[in-house]
Amino acid sequence: MNRKRLEQILNDLKNVRLIVFGDYFLDYYLTLERRLSEISVETGLEAYQVVNTRKYPGAAGTVVSNLRSLGVNVLALGLSGDDGNGFDLRKRLTENNVDLRSLLEVSDYDTPTYMKPMMCEADGKVHELNRLDVKHRTPLTAAIEDKLIEKMHLLLAEADGMLVVDQVHERNCGVVTDRLRSELKNMAAKYPQKIIRVDSRDYLSLFEGVMLKSNVSEVLRASGMQRLPGESPCAVADRCGRILNARTGKPVVVTLGSEGLYLVENAQAEGCYLPSIPVSGPIDIVGAGDSVNASIGAALCAGVPLPEAGMLGNLVASIVIQQIGVTGTATPEQVLAQFDTQLSVPYLER
Repeated sequence: MNRKRLEQILNDLKNVRLIVFGDYFLDYYLTLERRLSEISVETGLEAYQVVNTRKYPGAAGTVVSNLRSLGVNVLALGLSGDDGNGFDLRKRLTENNVDLRSLLEVSDYDTPTYMKPMMCEADGKVHELNRLDVKHRTPLTAAIEDKLIEKMHLLLAEADGMLVVDQVHERNCGVVTDRLRSELKNMAAKYPQKIIRVDSRDYLSLFEGVMLKSNVSEVLRASGMQRLPGESPCAVADRCGRILNARTGKPVVVTLGSEGLYLVENAQAEGCYLPSIPVSGPIDIVGAGDSVNASIGAALCAGVPLPEAGMLGNLVASIVIQQIGVTGTATPEQVLAQFDTQLSVPYLER
């Protein structure tokens, strides 16, 4: 890929309309100052003092933020509660010009929230304390599933594709229930020309007929395999990716952490390894996988071949991981600037 081609791809992303279906979380950061701590009169325990709060869309919302940063038009499909966290989530998505017509507001639904206390110690060092999770922990009703399926059909008729973010560990308690997984298979068969890609932490093996994105541990679990002694991440990705490709009939993307990406398009052939973009200084990997999912999915919807989409994914991830303490994103200008600094990446042409 040369710079002219990258500019073309980034420009084409502005014409893409992409559904993001999945579990919309609120990422709620609280900055604490140790030097201001008090001792509770009632309990005798240290009472942390909050000096700042920051709120961002998380999980499916993180994918949305990455897409919007790249200029992609986003249709949100999922649920939020009618609680305060739901209000904050919807407010921030609205500020980012996301189409929320199909982000259904549901009573008696706790808006999933990751509360992340960040402690600033007396010496100035900052570290994250135990996360506090709010999640919906009862199965979705058939009535809510009916509404989601109805919205999915309406949106996909007008969109270029759909990214699915299956985040909730408790089976059928997130929006991507067993019934919705079955419907996704039907949708993929009905719209074979449209991109449907799934990122699922725990249930990747349950999806059929759609593209899959995973990391090494997820692809092992989904394929039912175990890692062989001394087996490299690329070898794992190739072996397990081919199994999943044969099962779904669709490409599989495996993220390799600091080593890059592995792409499997054909179960009968060796996959394609794309080494990561080298970066220096501190890194924060939070949101890196979501940035890869977003950028590759959008590029595929723009008609970009998978290897080039993977190159874009690596570039975007290399920018996101350099943003410390936040769930990062990358703009087209940042992507081009990052390209210009890379002199030794073999697939980036000077």
